[in-house]
Amino acid sequence: MNIIGSRLVVVAWLVCCSITWADDPLPSWNAGPAKSAIVDFVGRITTEGSPQYVVPAKRIAVFDNDGTLWPENPVPFQLAFVLDELKRLASEHPEWKTNSHIQAALAGDVAKLKEEGSEALVQLLAGTHAGITTEQFNANVRQWMKTARHPRFHRPYNRLAYQPMLELLAYLRTNGFKTFIVSGGGADFMRAWAEETYGIPPEQVIGSIGDVRFEIRDGRPVLMRRPEIDFVDDKAGKPVGIHRFIGRRPIAAFGNSDGDLQMLQWTTIGQTPSFGLLVHHTDAEREWAYDKAPSSSGKLVDALAEAPERGWIVVDMKKDWKMLFSSY
Repeated sequence: MNIIGSRLVVVAWLVCCSITWADDPLPSWNAGPAKSAIVDFVGRITTEGSPQYVVPAKRIAVFDNDGTLWPENPVPFQLAFVLDELKRLASEHPEWKTNSHIQAALAGDVAKLKEEGSEALVQLLAGTHAGITTEQFNANVRQWMKTARHPRFHRPYNRLAYQPMLELLAYLRTNGFKTFIVSGGGADFMRAWAEETYGIPPEQVIGSIGDVRFEIRDGRPVLMRRPEIDFVDDKAGKPVGIHRFIGRRPIAAFGNSDGDLQMLQWTTIGQTPSFGLLVHHTDAEREWAYDKAPSSSGKLVDALAEAPERGWIVVDMKKDWKMLFSSY
C-alpha cells in the first residue's frame, strides 16, 4: 500500500472511531439497565420542550469520592497519605513515641485505629495536617501523589480513578451539568489533585473541613492549619454541606455507601426529575467485593435496601463496567 493509501486508511479509522465515540458517550459501560438509565435521564432533562427539561443552571450533580470515583481499599487513600506522612515525619517528633495512636499507625495496625475511632483520627490528623500553612499542605499532598504507589495496583493513587466514572463526569459536563465532589474526606486533601484527576476545580470540592486561621508571618499573609475539625461532611452532614457551599439542591447524586444515603435522599425524594445511583463493589477479581462487611470503609446496607423503593440505580461493578481503570 502506498503512502496516500495508508493515510486514507488512518483517516477512515479516525472517522469511524469518532462516530463510535459520539454514538457511545460511555464506552467503558456495558449495555444494560444502568447505562440506559443514565443516558435516558440526561436525554429527558436536556431536551427542550420535554416535560422534564431542566435549565443548565439547575443541572447540579454531586459525587461521593472514596469508593465512588476511586477505590477505598485497603484503606481510604487519605489515610494512606496520613500513614506515609507519619513515617516521613517520625524522626522529627520524638514525643510521638508515647502516643499510642501514632504508634499503632506507624506499626500499620489499622484494625486498632478503627477500634479507637475518632480520637485516633484526630491525633493522626494533628500530626500530619496541622501546624503548617495551607500551601505547604498542598505541596505535601502533591509530592505524595507523585511518589506513592497503591499496594495492590502499583500505580499512583491519582491514576486509579474509575474510567467509567470519568466518562460519566465528562458526559454530564458535556450536557451542561456542573459536577461537585461531596465527600467525607478532607476538602483540602482532595482539592490538591481533583482538577487534574477528575476535571473538578477546587471550588467544586466539598469535604470535611479542618480549622484554618489567617496570620501574617514574616510580612506575608498565610492560612495556618490547626488540629480542630470544623465540619464533618459525611452522612447527614452531606446535605448540610451541599446547602452551605452550593446553595442549590442537586438533581443527580452518585455514591457507594450508607455514608451517601442522606445525600441521595436529599437529591431525589420529592423532586422530579432527579437521579440517584449507587456503585456496588461486586468485583473481587478486578477490585474488591463488599457491602455489609467492608474491610476498611464503604458499608452498604441501608442505602442498598432503600434503592428499589426510591428508584435509585445500583451499578454492579462486575457486570456493568467493561474496565475499571485506564490503561494509560
